[in-house]
Amino acid sequence: MKHLRFDSVGGASGDMILASLIDAGVRANDLRKPLASLNLGEFTLKSRPITRDGHAGTSVNVDVPHAHDHHHNDHDHDHAHEHGHAHEHPHGHAHAEHHHHEHRTFRTIRGIIRRSKLPPRVKTLSLAVFQRLAEAEGRVHNKPPDDVHFHEVGAVDSIVDIVGACLALDLLGIDSVSVGALPEGRGTVHCAHGIMPIPVPATAELLRGHPVILTDEPFEMVTPTGAAILMTWQEILRGAPPQPSSIAQIGTGFGTRSLTHRPNLLRALIMNSAAPRREIHDECLVLECNLDDMNPEWIGALTPRLLAAGALDVFTTAIQMKKHRPGTLLTVLCQPAKREEMLDLLFRESTTFGVREHLTQRTMLERRVATVKTPYGKIHVKEGLWKNRVVTRAPEHDDCAHAAAKHSVPLRTVYDAAKASNK
Repeated sequence: MKHLRFDSVGGASGDMILASLIDAGVRANDLRKPLASLNLGEFTLKSRPITRDGHAGTSVNVDVPHAHDHHHNDHDHDHAHEHGHAHEHPHGHAHAEHHHHEHRTFRTIRGIIRRSKLPPRVKTLSLAVFQRLAEAEGRVHNKPPDDVHFHEVGAVDSIVDIVGACLALDLLGIDSVSVGALPEGRGTVHCAHGIMPIPVPATAELLRGHPVILTDEPFEMVTPTGAAILMTWQEILRGAPPQPSSIAQIGTGFGTRSLTHRPNLLRALIMNSAAPRREIHDECLVLECNLDDMNPEWIGALTPRLLAAGALDVFTTAIQMKKHRPGTLLTVLCQPAKREEMLDLLFRESTTFGVREHLTQRTMLERRVATVKTPYGKIHVKEGLWKNRVVTRAPEHDDCAHAAAKHSVPLRTVYDAAKASNK
């Protein structure tokens, strides 16, 4: 099992995250070809080792010809905006002006990623990051996520930062992610919408519920892109470091700005199981309600929204209610900390008048992800271990579906080949 732990000293941005993973062992050359399949036009991914403030690490820059330099690692505001509003860099930081950035909606970026030749897991993670960012910006501007026009985040270098980071995570074979408390500066920043406090509204929305340490730095230290990547990964790949565990790889990603009181770096620790765990226990919250007057299509629409908001599982059961009416029992499993978000969605998006809730204990198999070779290409297979032995194996559906379509064979053929393979 590989666990990725982020500890931030100088904040977090898209390119700092990517740089830390390159420093942890990903080869930049292994990123270039998959990223080129995004068909974003000409760009060059440049990484270089640097030493600053007594720390050795890596910095990353995405060079786009005929465009002004754009450095997220300088903590410029990688922000979305509503169509028709002028956008400024609001920090008063040292930065270049940007006249050539494209404005792309979340819908446009979603199509770009789906049409690419990226691995299925990378597509899923990348889309989840952009989805979270669009939802946060939508709440700030009171707009549906698909109607939010990205400015900085819609630019080539920002897309490469986000998708490149997700690709690097996949190449490292990371199973789970955790994020320590994130530092944030003080003061205000100026933008086209007026004077904004630090953290800016989108970042504050993205970091809701996550520990933040306020510093005396007069800068925005965590950008919306950095917050979206880290919070999405932590939610989708939630997990604690394996116990006991050992630090296998260390990566340090640098920003370009020199901060006043601390080094501008983000550290990534990759931790491996020193010994397999036999059992995993945790506590989760069960929320359920009976529905007999709700359009079933609405339940179908509510389910993915609950999952996107952090539900561990959502399922329905057919039930018989009073007056012999057929009904549906909607059950949601979530972490106790997600209770308010789940209740908000259930009451706003369903017809229920009440939700039952109780805490329950779970015993889970230890999980790991293996990569197996099949006649149809490499497939990720999730394995469950009980008492130090693999007792169940499940090929990743998206990998199998992609391979089946590519080789024009039934999905089941790829699935069976992956399940039978031991390598």
